[in-house]
Amino acid sequence: MSLLRDTTRWSKEDIRSARRIKLAPLLRQRGFTLREHGADNYSIDEIHGVIVKNCFWYRKDDLSGGNTIDFFVKVLNMSFSATMKYISESQIRAS
Repeated sequence: MSLLRDTTRWSKEDIRSARRIKLAPLLRQRGFTLREHGADNYSIDEIHGVIVKNCFWYRKDDLSGGNTIDFFVKVLNMSFSATMKYISESQIRAS
């Protein structure tokens, strides 16, 4: 049995753009509940200790953080390819 693998190649510009996509709308699309804490900072009810602002996130517990792609890979445990595909498709739906 062979495993299917997404072989999509993403350009540097695609990756750069995906890093700058605001997290709050993407997370709401995935069904997460966000609570605003002022100055465009949001906590996520379903993920304790994570704060998102614009295209960045950080976790208070271990002081980790990163950009939009990092959130999907490190926090939601999605593969890079699945993350890029999701972000790309969500931007098409938002247009």
